[in-house]
Amino acid sequence: MNLAFKLLQQFKDRDTRNRLKGYRDKAELIRQRNLEAWDDGQLQADSLRLQKAAKSGTPLNELLVDAYALVCETAKRTLGLRPYDVQIMAAVALHERMLIEQHTGEGKTLSAAMPAYLHALTGEGVHVLTFNDYLANRDAEWMGPIYRFLGLTVQSVQAGMSLSEKREAYAADITYVTAKEAGFDFLRDTIALDSVDTVHRPFRYVIVDEADSLLLDEARVPLVIAGKPGSSGNDGIRFAAVARQLEQDDHYEFDEFKRNVYLNEAGAAKAELLLGCGNLYESHNSILLMSLNCALHAELLLKKDIDYIIRDGKIELIDEYTGRVAENRHLPDGLQAALSAKEGLQSKAGGKILGTITLQHFLSLYPKICGMTATAHASAIEFETIYNLQVVQIPPNLTNIRIDYPHRIYTHKEAKLKALLQEILSVHATGRPILIGTASVEESDMLAETLAAADVPCHVLNAKNDIIEAEIIAKAGQFGAVTVSTNMAGRGVDIRLGGGNPEQAEIVAKLGGLYVIGTHVHQSVRIDDQLRGRSGRQGDPGASVFFVSLEDDLLLRFGIDKAISDIRQDEALKESVLHSKIAHIQRVIMGQNFHIRQELNSYSDMVEEQRRMLYEERLGILKGDTPMTPSEQRVRLYYMDKLWADHLAYVSYIRESIHLTSLVNRNPIDEFHELIIQAFEQIPAELNRETANMLAKLGGLNDPATWEKFGLKTPTSTWTYIINDQYMQYLQSPGAWSPGTIMAYWMRRILRPVFGWSKF
Repeated sequence: MNLAFKLLQQFKDRDTRNRLKGYRDKAELIRQRNLEAWDDGQLQADSLRLQKAAKSGTPLNELLVDAYALVCETAKRTLGLRPYDVQIMAAVALHERMLIEQHTGEGKTLSAAMPAYLHALTGEGVHVLTFNDYLANRDAEWMGPIYRFLGLTVQSVQAGMSLSEKREAYAADITYVTAKEAGFDFLRDTIALDSVDTVHRPFRYVIVDEADSLLLDEARVPLVIAGKPGSSGNDGIRFAAVARQLEQDDHYEFDEFKRNVYLNEAGAAKAELLLGCGNLYESHNSILLMSLNCALHAELLLKKDIDYIIRDGKIELIDEYTGRVAENRHLPDGLQAALSAKEGLQSKAGGKILGTITLQHFLSLYPKICGMTATAHASAIEFETIYNLQVVQIPPNLTNIRIDYPHRIYTHKEAKLKALLQEILSVHATGRPILIGTASVEESDMLAETLAAADVPCHVLNAKNDIIEAEIIAKAGQFGAVTVSTNMAGRGVDIRLGGGNPEQAEIVAKLGGLYVIGTHVHQSVRIDDQLRGRSGRQGDPGASVFFVSLEDDLLLRFGIDKAISDIRQDEALKESVLHSKIAHIQRVIMGQNFHIRQELNSYSDMVEEQRRMLYEERLGILKGDTPMTPSEQRVRLYYMDKLWADHLAYVSYIRESIHLTSLVNRNPIDEFHELIIQAFEQIPAELNRETANMLAKLGGLNDPATWEKFGLKTPTSTWTYIINDQYMQYLQSPGAWSPGTIMAYWMRRILRPVFGWSKF
């Protein structure tokens, strides 16, 4: 096995070396196309020549050298930037649809400008998907002079733009936009009853920035467009009250990783008594059981100031990967109601879902996709498995001299906090800038208060404010700066030593550069690497270290505290085996998350296939490809949308209760597919019936006023939001159910009715 692995690794290394050599050779050809002697008019005339060639069908591969040479010379003239050879290599890889890993500060934005220009020559449009609105606007303005000089148009899309503004932005040759906003706009297009109300044109080529976040961490996040939200009632309070009367071990159990909580036999009996519902596992009580599971999950596993905060009387969820407040994030309705009940707040139902698509499925609509990030190699297998994207590591322009110290591991949290504070005070006294990455809003606030008490002023970043956040992060390299943030705050923003001041930068460099401290290790080593990567840009000095406690939640889940004696000590532990165990835990969890994403795929892939089948027919009607009168067009589109919304409601209902089938020897995914296929097959006949009935009522009139009278219009009020879908997986993981839960199910569902036993 080891020999086979070594041979495979040698093959991959040789393939990478050959690939990089090819990129280097291509970069040399581009360098040889020295255009310094050309005047502006010559450059612009050559760009026009390339546009004509691309639109006439000349393969882009044949235009690449000339196109990239033009961008390089234009960048120097308009922005004062001369691309490094490694930036050109990265640009070549992006054209070849690779996922490139470039170190922080290596200039991904300029690298992306080259393939964006090349593919925009066809006139079919290029999207550059960014992490947030701030970066979309910044990068469009920053790279804009290059594109405009060469005769192309560029725009950015921002949330809150009008329909006409968005249509104009998407009509540009190159459009910078967040993946979520582009996805939401696509969903709005899918319910438009007139082509003038759509904003997108056909998708062609996309460059995904911060690709690890968008393609993996948030790939399974369902984007939703729904009708106006309404009140969901107070049922959640009833189930919250029941959940609070149940005791651990006596009534419920956790799985080994404390991701799930389940009723045992005694818990089921007590819940039945409190709810007065009879057998909790009878099919007619499936909604009660699901609601109780949601209440247990909300009460016991969702933690305030870690998983969510309360602000202005509303629940705001925290993104598990960034540690920041997630805008427009919503839990599945049952769990959202349970969490609201836990906090004594009025719950708002999500409203009737009109359309939904995951980021992964949305991105798959682009025929050509490539991406870039600072951390991809650790998840290379997943990128290739899901997206058929190969990862290529681009060498840095200057050697990375950052020092990454081994984790400092302590027996308990108090010792870790004490050592952490001592380290911060010691380093801050020298004036060396410090960036501290924390696990949660709660921890960042607590640490900031502790530092303030010790007379150490600091900036705290733990909320969603991208513009201010970017400004603060950009100054985190200043002399004496202490910045406390949640994971990946200010992602996409470069931290320059001295805040960009050359004299101060020299002083900070002599102190060792930016010192990055992590207060915990994350589930994914990629997130740790993102934090480390904030230091040591472009050959700058820097250092990173992570402080870890055996009482940290991640390590407690795996029982790593049992690997040493029970003696608590203030000094860091010396056992080298702990470092390998922590690395092993991160690999295991990354594997589990990969499995979770695959499991979620199994549920949503079929729904997405059905959506595409229906949408293809819908698009033909909307564009007028299908001969119909205007009334027939409006009626058919209206009922197509109505029936799809009804289908999504049914899918959601089935999805929330399908896990029970695993306990009667049926595969829940197979059962789910069978049920939704049967339901989908009924849509055409129902569509024809509803359409015929309405057309009879209209009596052949093609009058918009009559359409309005009969309600044949797009919903007057819609909203878009994102569902934290991973919680659905936790609530529906039958493989992790405890023996006690399975026993409870069989006794109360099968044995008791058969044998007439009254109590178990």
